Amino acid sequence: MAGGKETPRQKMIGMMYLVLTALLALQVSNQILQKFILLNDGLERTSKNYRLKNVKTVDNIRSIVDEQGNNAKDVPKVKAAEQIREKTSEIFNYLEGLKQDLITTSNAINDEGQFKNSALKNTDIAGNIFNNNKKGYEMQEKLNAYPQEVSAILKEIGVPLEFEKIAKDAEEIDLFKNDPDVRYKDFVNLNFVKSPLGAVLAIISQYENEVLNIESEALSELSQSLGSFYMKSDIFEATVSANSNIVAAGTKFEGSLFIASASSSVQPKMTADGREIPVENGFGKISFPVGPADSYDDRGLAKRTLKGEIMVNVGGEDKVLSVDYDYFVANPTIEVTAEAIQQLYAECANELSIKVPALGNSYAPEFAVSNGQAIKGSKPGDVTIIPGNSGKVNIGVSSGGAKIGTKTYDIRPVPAPTIRPFDARGAIDLSTPYPAPGPSQLLIKAVPEPTFGRTMPKDANFEVTGGVVKLLRNEVPRDQVNISGENVAIRSLLAAARSGDALVIQVTEITRTNFRGNKIKSTQNEIIRIPIK
Repeated sequence: MAGGKETPRQKMIGMMYLVLTALLALQVSNQILQKFILLNDGLERTSKNYRLKNVKTVDNIRSIVDEQGNNAKDVPKVKAAEQIREKTSEIFNYLEGLKQDLITTSNAINDEGQFKNSALKNTDIAGNIFNNNKKGYEMQEKLNAYPQEVSAILKEIGVPLEFEKIAKDAEEIDLFKNDPDVRYKDFVNLNFVKSPLGAVLAIISQYENEVLNIESEALSELSQSLGSFYMKSDIFEATVSANSNIVAAGTKFEGSLFIASASSSVQPKMTADGREIPVENGFGKISFPVGPADSYDDRGLAKRTLKGEIMVNVGGEDKVLSVDYDYFVANPTIEVTAEAIQQLYAECANELSIKVPALGNSYAPEFAVSNGQAIKGSKPGDVTIIPGNSGKVNIGVSSGGAKIGTKTYDIRPVPAPTIRPFDARGAIDLSTPYPAPGPSQLLIKAVPEPTFGRTMPKDANFEVTGGVVKLLRNEVPRDQVNISGENVAIRSLLAAARSGDALVIQVTEITRTNFRGNKIKSTQNEIIRIPIK
């Protein structure tokens, strides 16, 4: 593998190798030995897919160079790709031969074509072939020569790419280099000595995959090093370029209708403002967030220029075609609508609609709130702001990752409700005495301040939950009942009441139920007098 550029597939292959070699140190059951065969089958399928992909890559390199007019700089790369494919086939066939020798020598397969359990358990044959007969050392030499040969082929055509050795001793592997039980083992003893047949087959298949992976990376580097495309158009699109995609009623729509063409055989490199952009079917796709400008003109616009570059082969020579495209950034104005907007109520659900008309359908808002929190609504721009209990709340507005601006509001405390007594007919008129013996039903309600009650109905649920109602005669208390809710039981007071007495309501506690259903208690000190005539 090339140093410092491991793909996820390469990392997976390396990990599988470490797992395989680690398992060889264990006493394994028949089931695990059989799973080595399943693992080997999977590795062989991966090898097959690798070989097909690499063959196709060589064919593509050959085809691209031909379509580009056999550029003198790229023709040697076709030969290099073919040499790498040839060397890969040579080492792959060698490894396949070792596997077949191992199977044949161990008589591992029965008449039904299945592996024998007795053969899978055999740990002597691999050691004899690879250690005693020195095949393992020959294999190590060939495996480690392969990446050097591939690097040499690439170097000859000016493509610098180095690969690590494939067949390593224990001291060269992170998993084993500090393990006193195995770090002294060389490649052969680590992989083959006292190793069961199934594990050895899987290990060799794994080395085949490592070889094919190096080939894949080398061919990929060759493909990327080919010159930019020599234009052979086979993709055509009808395209409209308008002066503006926003047209006011009564004005003209102006633009150009033309044919755009590209080549499907190559992927040219394109950049916009120095950033490489993806290319699909020969057409570059430009997409980037637009940040705010430092200043805007009297129309609320700021001019910017997009600088594009396309690397293209013209007459066999690589050239850079440049284009400048002017566009205008509109000053995004934040518009906020709500029932009450000048200030937000503390720790309440303030429902807002925050719009940025200049963004149109592209508006995808996100809100960042300091000294509070935001709950997004079902429609873009709808948001519920829950401020802290005092100070100011800042609402940062962004769209598509681009910050637009911030709106700041004062935090207003929840206004105290008004305490009012009611009887069965409605609100009690405190300006005239109540007929003796007093109201048969007494309700004490906490009525929210009108604006708060209208604009914050989910947070304006107040209830009197503490206090007393006293019966006074000549200003001397005769009896009293506690207040625990809206409806106060005063029957015992009415039984003793007569003309000239007074009912005195003393409220000491109010409970508000907020939009979350939480009960918030607050102290109150309010006295209401109901004279009895």
